[in-house]
Amino acid sequence: MNNKSSSKNIPLLIIVAALGYFVDIYDLLLFLIVKNKSLMDLGVSATDLTDTGLALVNWQMAGLLSGGILWGILGDKKGRLTVLFGSILMYSLANIANGAIQDISWYAPLRFIAGVGLAGELGAGITLISESMSKENRGYGSMIVAGVGLMGAVAAYFVGANFDWRIAYYVGGILGLLLLALRIGVLESGMFAKIKDQGLKRGEFLMLFNDRNRFKKYINSILIAVPVWFVVGILVNIAPDFAGPLGIKEPIDSGKGIMFTYVGIAFGDFLTGGLSQLFKTRKKIVFVFLSLTYVGILFFLLSTGLTANGFYALCVYFGIATGYWVVFVTMASEAFGTNLRATVTTTVPNFVRGSLILVSALFTYLKPQMGIVNAALLVGTLTVFVAFWALWNLEETYGKDLDYVESSGGTGL
Repeated sequence: MNNKSSSKNIPLLIIVAALGYFVDIYDLLLFLIVKNKSLMDLGVSATDLTDTGLALVNWQMAGLLSGGILWGILGDKKGRLTVLFGSILMYSLANIANGAIQDISWYAPLRFIAGVGLAGELGAGITLISESMSKENRGYGSMIVAGVGLMGAVAAYFVGANFDWRIAYYVGGILGLLLLALRIGVLESGMFAKIKDQGLKRGEFLMLFNDRNRFKKYINSILIAVPVWFVVGILVNIAPDFAGPLGIKEPIDSGKGIMFTYVGIAFGDFLTGGLSQLFKTRKKIVFVFLSLTYVGILFFLLSTGLTANGFYALCVYFGIATGYWVVFVTMASEAFGTNLRATVTTTVPNFVRGSLILVSALFTYLKPQMGIVNAALLVGTLTVFVAFWALWNLEETYGKDLDYVESSGGTGL
C-alpha cells in the first residue's frame, strides 16, 4: 500500500472503527440494561430473575472468550477487514433475532452468538489503526476509536430506558448493518498485506504459549486491565447490594450507574490517549490511572451515607480512572509482531472481560465469610496490585516500530 492511498484511508478507517465500537458497546451494555425487562416479558418469575440473568451473562461472556480467539486467529490468517466485516454482521443479526424471540430458550444461544460477534470489533479496529498510522500518531487514532465507541453505552441506556426491549435490540442490529456499507472503502493493513504471501505462520494461537517471554508478556497484557471489569462488573453493576452496608438510603439504578461510568470511560480514553501522546509513554499513564482507580475503590467501599447523586458522580470518576482501556489495548497491539498482532489485540480485551467470571467467583465465595464490603475490598485490592505487578513487567511500547514478525520457535514455558 503506498503512502498516498494509506493516508487517504486513515480518516475513513478511524470513523468506521469508532462507529463499529460504538455499536459493539451499545449491544454489550444494552443486554445488562434490558435483561430484567425482557426476561419478565418472556415469563421468567421475579424469584428467578437474578439466576437467569447471571446465566445469560455467563453465556455472553463465553461467547466473548470464544470469539476473541476465533476472530483474533482469523484476523492474522485472513486479514483485519475480514474480522471487521464478519463480527459486525454476526452480532447485528443476533441482535435482530434476539428482539424477535418469543421463547426464553432462545435467549442463551443468541447471547452466545452475539458475544462471539462482539469479540472481534475492537481488536480488529485497533490493529488496523496501529498498522496504518505512523508510530508517532497511532495513539490518537486508538483514542478516538475507544472514546467515541464507548459513548455507545450512553445510547444503550437511553434507548433501553425509553423504548421496548425488542425495539432496543432492533436498533442495535440495524445500526450494525448500516455500518457495513461504510466498510466498503476501507483498505487492508499494508503491514499485513506485505506478509500475507510470505509463508509465515500467522494467527497461531499456541505461539503465545511456546515461548516463556512471549507468554509472560501476553499474560501481563491481560492482567493490567482486570481492575476495569472489577469496577464495572462488581462495584457498579451490583451497586444496589452495597447500598445497605454503606448506608446509602436512596435507591440506586445500576443501569444509570453503568451509563455514567461509560461516559467517564469515554472521557478517560481521550484523556489517557492524549496524555500518552503528550508525554510519550504508555506505562506511566497506565500507572497513574490505575492508582486513581484504587483510590476510587477505597473511597467507595470505605464511605458511609453517599447520596444517589454522589454515587453517580463517583461512577463518572470510576470511568475516568479506568479509562486507560484504550492505552491498554494499544499497548497489547504494539507489543507483538504483525503475524500475531490481531490475535493478541482481539483476545486480550476479551480475556479481560472474561476475567469477570473468575473475579465474580472469588467475590461470591468470600462474601458469606467476610461480608459484601470486605469481600469487595479484598478482591479489588488483589486485582489492582496484580495489575501493578504486571505493568512493571511490561515494556514501554510508545513509538515502537511495528513492522516485524514473531518467530515461530520458542523457549518453552
